[in-house]
Amino acid sequence: MASDKFFSDDYLDQLNPQKQKEQGPVTVFGLTFKNDEERRQYFREELRRRMPELRKIEGFPIGEDDDIINLSDPPYYTACPNPWLNDFIAQWEEEKKELQREGKRKADFEVKEPYAYDISQGKNSAIYNAHTYHTKVPHEVIMRYILHYTQPGDIVLDGFAGTGMTGVAASSCDKRTEEIINDFEKNNLARPKWGLRHSICGDLSPLCFHISSNYNLTANTLTLGKVVESLITELRSKFDDFYEIDSKWGKAHVNYFVWSKIVSCQNCGSELNIHDLTFDYSTKTLYKSLKCPSCGSVQTHTSATDVWETEFDTVLNESVRQQKYVCCLMNITPNKGRYFSKTVPNPVLEKIDGFIPTHELGQGYNIDQLVRTGCKHVHQIYAPRTQRVLSYLYELIHDKYSLYEKELMFIFTSMLPKLTRLNRYMPQHGSRALVGPMANVLYLPPQYVENNPIDQFEYQAKKVLKAFSQTSKGSIIQVCSATNSSVKENSIDYIFTDPPFGANIMYSELNTISESWLKLFTNNKEEAISNPAQNKGFPEYQDIMTRCFKEYYRVLKPGHWMTVEFSNTSAAFWNSLQYSIINAGFVISAITDLDKKRGGLYAMIGPTAVKQDLAISCYKPSSEVIQAFTDITNTKDSVWNFITEHLQHLPVHLENGNATTSIVERNHKILYDRLISYYVQHGYSIPMDSQEFQRGLRERFVERDGMFFTASQAAEYEQKKLKSLGFVPMGIMVSDEANGIEWLKNELRKKEQTRQDLYSEWTKAVVAVRKGDKMPELDVLLEENFIKNDNATWRLPNVEDDVDLEKLRTKALLKEFKLYLEVCRKPRGKLKDVRVEAVRAGFKQCYSDKNFADIILVGDRIPQNLLTEDEILLQYYDIASSKV
Repeated sequence: MASDKFFSDDYLDQLNPQKQKEQGPVTVFGLTFKNDEERRQYFREELRRRMPELRKIEGFPIGEDDDIINLSDPPYYTACPNPWLNDFIAQWEEEKKELQREGKRKADFEVKEPYAYDISQGKNSAIYNAHTYHTKVPHEVIMRYILHYTQPGDIVLDGFAGTGMTGVAASSCDKRTEEIINDFEKNNLARPKWGLRHSICGDLSPLCFHISSNYNLTANTLTLGKVVESLITELRSKFDDFYEIDSKWGKAHVNYFVWSKIVSCQNCGSELNIHDLTFDYSTKTLYKSLKCPSCGSVQTHTSATDVWETEFDTVLNESVRQQKYVCCLMNITPNKGRYFSKTVPNPVLEKIDGFIPTHELGQGYNIDQLVRTGCKHVHQIYAPRTQRVLSYLYELIHDKYSLYEKELMFIFTSMLPKLTRLNRYMPQHGSRALVGPMANVLYLPPQYVENNPIDQFEYQAKKVLKAFSQTSKGSIIQVCSATNSSVKENSIDYIFTDPPFGANIMYSELNTISESWLKLFTNNKEEAISNPAQNKGFPEYQDIMTRCFKEYYRVLKPGHWMTVEFSNTSAAFWNSLQYSIINAGFVISAITDLDKKRGGLYAMIGPTAVKQDLAISCYKPSSEVIQAFTDITNTKDSVWNFITEHLQHLPVHLENGNATTSIVERNHKILYDRLISYYVQHGYSIPMDSQEFQRGLRERFVERDGMFFTASQAAEYEQKKLKSLGFVPMGIMVSDEANGIEWLKNELRKKEQTRQDLYSEWTKAVVAVRKGDKMPELDVLLEENFIKNDNATWRLPNVEDDVDLEKLRTKALLKEFKLYLEVCRKPRGKLKDVRVEAVRAGFKQCYSDKNFADIILVGDRIPQNLLTEDEILLQYYDIASSKV
């Protein structure tokens, strides 16, 4: 990198002297600059020089080089892939050595257990509330994970960074909080090692980059506050005639205007004002229907006919056709109090001279909602007055107040959601009539609020200044795809990530409005989403997520951890995410609730798990285990190496209401599933069947309460269990055969019972079984999996019985699978319902026999929801598809 200066000394003299004094000398990568502005200009030129190569990297944003450069503050924040990432990593690794010499780090630091405990955190912090976004995890939640899995100086990665809360959490780890200390003590965890962690945050969205880079800076709030005051004074002076009026109470300030949609009566064609006909302010009565004043007919606003009008758009300089709305009410404040006025001023609006985005919205799953109303360009989402204020404010920020452009634009974009025509007005809610936009859609309501943008800027500025007083620099931010982070392999110490939730939120479409003000747009080619407008469904989502997690696996150091936050009401997407994680090479250790108020982890494995935010804890196996798997002469030993390491990565003891609760991941079936998943995803032959695995498990490890431990873990478990209020088996809802077997084991572990004893509780435990899944009756499950005593009671099998039963059960399952094969080989043979456990057993046998064609044959003929919602079936099918 060249070190020659390319601009004169007097260039800096033109800048704010106080700002320059505050900045002082700056050294980056061994280069010393007079101040931050000199550093910024140097690296911006370097970024421009590298732009042609960077444009080839996945996730490069849509926009001009100049706009990318202007939004960037290199080498720390780049609105494109960051070419200095590995330089920072090398520098941070050197800093670790100094921290170790100072006793702030340990060379042998190792995390064995996941953070699998309650996290209940409010969302009312100044940082959380400063800038809205579709989804956000409070940084205090992420801090707990970072403090558990890392030590000072470690490097954290988040490739779906969103608003940058992972970066905020990493830099906040040098601020001790009693709440977190108490949580660690409550969960018997080692006291957190306080100190700064470094982070690399990336996201496809330029809006996310803009938000996260501001959340991860150190701002001079005193100076910025004075700038904000000056700017607001100038705005009020310029737009007095918009928001100051003469009323019967004297001079009054306008808080907001109300606009109403106009429809025509379906009977007589008269125009109907939805606002005037749906609410009586004197009696506070809400009418669900519109009664036409002309003919008396009654109709809903949706059954009435939309009225369209053609107006001249001075921004586009052309006529446009849109649904008709009229401004019919305003909320004002005279000397005190708030009042409504139906006398609405109609000021003469000058032509807009400054910038306002005219980006054409095009087509999209959410965007179509706006286009159907006639809003085809971004500026049309704002009322005419608002357009002019925003344009003027934008020009002020980029011209007169350009030294503070980054921070002021953060305030600017934070208020944008409150200024669109999407803000709903619902008078029935009284003082809370301003209910904001409908979440995660682009819905133009029948009544909308035109907020006072100057008030909104002032309001948001106070929130942002408060947040900035708590933020600090320490993260590297970039715009990039999570499929290509540009980070060198085995260099990251911990990953926290919050990926898109399938088809829940159309991020790139929803971000279009704000990104148009930044003049940069999301390149959604690699957007991990299910969106028909992008021709992406479940398979495309799964493919992109798998590539993202493979990239995570590549850059994470062996033996280190990743936490994935996820929420989706679709079992298919939930299983797809787990499959993508496993397919990448990670091993899942625990699945917990981010705000857990219910006990038992087992229910979080199945389709019922997807109704809350979950944290998936997983790890990249150690170098020793990875090496052992490459030694084909030592396959069975590698099994036990894998299981030993996996057991060491599982929670030893969990409590629910001060009682010991079962840990599902220590169940022999789940352990075998994890082993099979690892072998299958890496293309290894499965070295032993489940019977041999169970024998080896009992020979090598200690069984307690249906769970397996290493010897030292068993001792720890017993010690902690003695201090608890008893043992609570995992809470299981029976939704499939596997859950049914585990439920019966829990019941028979308490005591031996007759079929009649079990039946009444069984009927209560059984919930809706997936469509197409043929779950056996209770009698069949008992016969196949348990031992019947002479007195007609059923008991758990002992070791010898268990192995024999497993052989018989497997034989029966494979026999049923052969019947499925016969049906599928017939022309148009289709299976309406199947026994999922039989398909699992058959797929496993076909995989061992390298008979991949039969896996595909049956996979294509069973109900597709079973394939997509079952992690085991999906992985066999995917592997088979790649082999044929």
